[in-house]
Amino acid sequence: MIYKFVLAAALLTPVAAFAQELPTAPYLPLDMATKAAKTAVETCSAEGYNISVAIVARSGVTKVILRADNAGPHTVGSSTGKAFTSASMGRDTAGLAGFIGGNPQNDGLRDMDARLVIQAGGLPIKIGGALVGGIGAGGAPSGDIDANCARAGLDAIGAE
Repeated sequence: MIYKFVLAAALLTPVAAFAQELPTAPYLPLDMATKAAKTAVETCSAEGYNISVAIVARSGVTKVILRADNAGPHTVGSSTGKAFTSASMGRDTAGLAGFIGGNPQNDGLRDMDARLVIQAGGLPIKIGGALVGGIGAGGAPSGDIDANCARAGLDAIGAE
């Protein structure tokens, strides 16, 4: 009789009591990614530069690409590579270029993944201290200008 009671109790106990909580991870919502990209393109356009901007998720998957009218065809690949690099490495691409250039033993990082673009213009997207993606801008006459436009995009969404 006690075995039937234990069996009934086991069968009636909610499964959730035995399941572990799944981990949760912060992510970059599409509306925020779109706002950041649009602001970056508009910032550079206001200065007379036709750029492309890419936003990737933490996983490196592209969420948004915006290409200004008359931006060069190479700018889409450049911006996507810079965004991927920043999300993958968790740092700005200009700083990464300096890190590699100043440390010849790290030169192999350039060839680690064909999607990496190690030029200024890519920034990690951090919200609340969590790395949630990367933004890349390409097409301005210098990587510093690309980075400034990308920074304007991050400022528009309150990213660090």
